[in-house]
Amino acid sequence: MLGLLLPVLPVLAASDHSSGDGSDASNERLLPNVYPAEPTLPSSAGVGEPPHPFFNVDWATSLRGTYTKSSEEESFDTRLVPSLALEHEGSRSTLNLSGELALIRPSNTDAVDVSGLRLELEGGYALDSVTAATGTAELNYAQEPASTPGLANDVATPPETLLGSVKGGVTRQFGKFNVGVTGAVARSLYGPTELVDGTIEDNANDNHWALDGGLRVGFQATPIFEVFGQGNLGRDLFGQQEGIPTRDATDSSISVGVVGRWNDVLEASASTGMAWRRFDGDSAEAVSAQLFEAGVTYRPNSTWRFTGALNTDVQPSGPDTSGTTRVQYTASADVGYTVNSWLALRALADWHTARFEGSADTETGYGLGAGADYQVNAHTAISADYGYAKTDSTADGLEQSHQVSLGVTLRR
Repeated sequence: MLGLLLPVLPVLAASDHSSGDGSDASNERLLPNVYPAEPTLPSSAGVGEPPHPFFNVDWATSLRGTYTKSSEEESFDTRLVPSLALEHEGSRSTLNLSGELALIRPSNTDAVDVSGLRLELEGGYALDSVTAATGTAELNYAQEPASTPGLANDVATPPETLLGSVKGGVTRQFGKFNVGVTGAVARSLYGPTELVDGTIEDNANDNHWALDGGLRVGFQATPIFEVFGQGNLGRDLFGQQEGIPTRDATDSSISVGVVGRWNDVLEASASTGMAWRRFDGDSAEAVSAQLFEAGVTYRPNSTWRFTGALNTDVQPSGPDTSGTTRVQYTASADVGYTVNSWLALRALADWHTARFEGSADTETGYGLGAGADYQVNAHTAISADYGYAKTDSTADGLEQSHQVSLGVTLRR
């Protein structure tokens, strides 16, 4: 066998070289700066990284029909809600731009109105390994139909609401301590309210600026628990206040709490404190309120998700209400269950109670809801929801409503 291969070996050796007789001295691959002969393409064409867009684009369009039966009437409306989201994530920065437009057509008219518009720009930048800056700019416009649960029965056309805000903050870690400083500017504008008897109520006196600054200091006591203290100071400035005492006020609050994080399974937080609202004029009494904040998110597995929250809100009373300050406590719970890759179920419940400082008015209410999402394919989903709401207030009495909606969503 070896004798048969020996005459062929010089030929095989020579076939590996473009020139030379295959000997060590005549092998061009051994010459300096020659070997390897063609390790790469002869030009740089086609070897560069594929281009990546600056933004990842996502969009969706939802068409939804809603039937509402309240204490006084029943209604049906159709809504078209297109949305767009742009997302950029760099080595140090993130930038997200999103927008949503809600068009509504009530069954008793052929007109198509804008019931909502939301624009939001959110970004973050890591200044170094322990310092991060964040910022958010948001614009919201809304005018819900008179059949919206929770609105007074004597309202024919709710007011247009335009809310704009700019927020920013910086957080830095100092060993086990972390310190965050925040600032915000917000503007609230309200249009007139039309009642069923034709009366027009002007809400220009409720237009105001809100300025706010905050400081938060946290200490990582253990790998799981963080204790923190937080303080806020702000101003509410009302531009037009004809015929009423000034409502310009200084807001302040202080609270302490604890946060616990157990991997991705459980996260819980609880805090308590005090809030004060002092008016510039002597005609309005100062307002104080106990603050309660709590939240829990529990994901035992990829199928179940449980969330709960308790919040306190102290702010100007707003249009179509009495008093100078609305102090509201809200509790909510949400359960989500993913049956499989194409079906998800959800249920929710909420409760609130509110008092209006400067008047004897109070308000309590609760709501229940359930829904399902059916994923037809990667780009199409069908959703169905039911909600019940009940509100009892000294100003409007007892109100309750049932709402059923069905819709389809197309995604990119």
